[in-house]
Amino acid sequence: MEDLFSRLHQLTTTALSDAMQGLNNLDSAIKPLKEEYKIAGPAFTVKMPVGDNSAVLKALREASPGDILVVDAKADTSRAIAGDFVVGLAQTLSLGGLVVDGVIRDIQAIKQLNLPVFCRGTTTAASGKYGAGEFNIPISCGGVAIQPGDLIVGDADGVVVVPQASAAAILKRANDKLAKDAARAAEYSDNPAMVRKYLAENT
Repeated sequence: MEDLFSRLHQLTTTALSDAMQGLNNLDSAIKPLKEEYKIAGPAFTVKMPVGDNSAVLKALREASPGDILVVDAKADTSRAIAGDFVVGLAQTLSLGGLVVDGVIRDIQAIKQLNLPVFCRGTTTAASGKYGAGEFNIPISCGGVAIQPGDLIVGDADGVVVVPQASAAAILKRANDKLAKDAARAAEYSDNPAMVRKYLAENT
C-alpha cells in the first residue's frame, strides 16, 4: 500500500482526473493554503454539523499516521473547523494532511506548521464543541462521495478522490496519459510546422 501512495504522490491531480473522466474532482474552491502542498493518502472521513468541530477532535484520536482527514463541513464559510492548535495536533500525530469542505483560521500560524491543508478559505470565527458529528463513515465532500480508505490526492490544481477498489487501474490510466502527453509535447516542441498543422486540424 505504501508503494501505491508513493506512486500516487508522483502523479498530478490533472492526470488522475483525466483517468477518471473528471468524475471525482472536489469543488474547485477547495485549494491548498500553499501551492507547493501535495498530499496522497487514505481518507479518514469526518461529518460535522455547521459550527461544531467535536467530531474533528474525535477523529484525530482515531486516525492513523499518514491518513488524510477529510471533513464534510457543509461548505460553511462562517466558522472555522480548526485553527493552528488543532492543525498542530494533526501534525504531531503525523497525519498526511487536511481536506476541508469549509474554512480554517489562524492561517499564518498554520502555514508555518507546514502540514498540508486544503480548504475553501479562512475566517475569524471559531466552531463550538457540542458533541455532534460522526467519523469514519461515507461522506460527501466538495460534491464527491468519499468512502473511508478512498485515496485522496491533492496539489496546486485541487483535490481528486481515487476509489480504493479501482486505484490500480486508475493509476495505470493516469501514467499512460502522462506518457502520451510527454510524447506529444516532444513532437510539437520547437516544431512550428507541426504546431500549425495541429491548429489547422483542431480549430
